[in-house]
Amino acid sequence: MHPHPRGETMSETAIRDDRAAGRLEAYVGDEVVGHIEYFVLESPARALVPVHTIVEPAHEGKGIAGSLARELYAMSAREGVPVAPLCPYVVKWAARHPDEAPAADPELLSAAKAWLAAHPGRF
Repeated sequence: MHPHPRGETMSETAIRDDRAAGRLEAYVGDEVVGHIEYFVLESPARALVPVHTIVEPAHEGKGIAGSLARELYAMSAREGVPVAPLCPYVVKWAARHPDEAPAADPELLSAAKAWLAAHPGRF
């Protein structure tokens, strides 16, 4: 184990997808410093639906949430599955990065909201 230098830069943040748990996690070393909670909508079509973006208070202001949003859209592009964001942060991030974040399909957004309403304990 090597001690981590203080003042980590974004390049040292690793992002891992835990699809089973529905968490896209940002790590600095072994510490989870932020995550996006999401689910995979299956109907009327598959979509990645981010619900919450959470960054640990000690790590706020370092661009971690933006890195998570960027990776979510990169994942979406690699998998050919659109993003239907319900998370207010991801919605704002997508609006600021239209080149990386295609506009969400209103039908998928409606379906995502309905799924969330039907599964109140999930998030």
